[in-house]
Amino acid sequence: MKKATVKSAAFLLLCSHNSLMSRYFSILFVLALFCACTSIPDYAVRRHTADTLAQENEWEVLRVETQRLPLIAYVPIHFQRDETLALYIEGDGFAWITSSLPSSDPTPIEPIGLKLALAHPDGNAAYLARPCQYIDTGTLPCSSSLWLDARFSETAVTASNQAIDVLKTRFGAKKLVLVGYSGGGAIATLVAARRSDVIQLVTVAGNLDHRRWTLHHRISPLSGSLNPIDHGAQLIGLRQVHLVGNDDQNILPEFVSGFAARNSVPGLFRVINVPGFDHQCCWARDWKMIWRNHVQPM
Repeated sequence: MKKATVKSAAFLLLCSHNSLMSRYFSILFVLALFCACTSIPDYAVRRHTADTLAQENEWEVLRVETQRLPLIAYVPIHFQRDETLALYIEGDGFAWITSSLPSSDPTPIEPIGLKLALAHPDGNAAYLARPCQYIDTGTLPCSSSLWLDARFSETAVTASNQAIDVLKTRFGAKKLVLVGYSGGGAIATLVAARRSDVIQLVTVAGNLDHRRWTLHHRISPLSGSLNPIDHGAQLIGLRQVHLVGNDDQNILPEFVSGFAARNSVPGLFRVINVPGFDHQCCWARDWKMIWRNHVQPM
């Protein structure tokens, strides 16, 4: 009887200990999540960052209306009409807080695509944000799917394509060079596949095969999205430069090489692996040099 009592007491003590430990780790997780969330700049700060960058370079914000939803663009205040426009498309932005917790607003914390546009060395350039970026999602019916599984959906591609029409008209351009950073590379590729006025496609750490990307990172598939690698046939004959950092752990160089293996045409298609660069560093810092050495001469 005593042995049974002792065993029961030990069992209860163990259960109590496990329960306390479980609560302890749960509290730690919540605290870590709280700290992460409180350290993230809110929408107003992220929007102000982009506005300030634009103003410092004498650019201004432009709200572009499309059939389904408005998109935000940044354009130079002063420009001379020219037949060619370089159009930069932003990356996925702040899509996730953690690997399992989506963001409520995809406005970028670090707007690499905008910085690339502002560093454009020659000719006219404009910048196009992705759906729901730089627009207060609390005032607009913006579905989170547009920055999650449907980030490269027909809706997203069509809206971007319509916004590009507006920007092309604004600059009086006849020809386009599309430049996409990260997920913006996917949008640029999908848009280029359906237009006849694009003379060059440039991707920077571009997500050109999201199936392979999600499988590698063991994340949920982008089930609502078009996949650029499936549309490569429509790009045959188009000059393409695909830049990727040798140290990029997000978009691995072999992902871009896989796209090239299915779609490259000698003389028109180049993949440039840049030593010492990763997904963010140091594209904006060195963009003028990269453009003149690898993109412009094509």
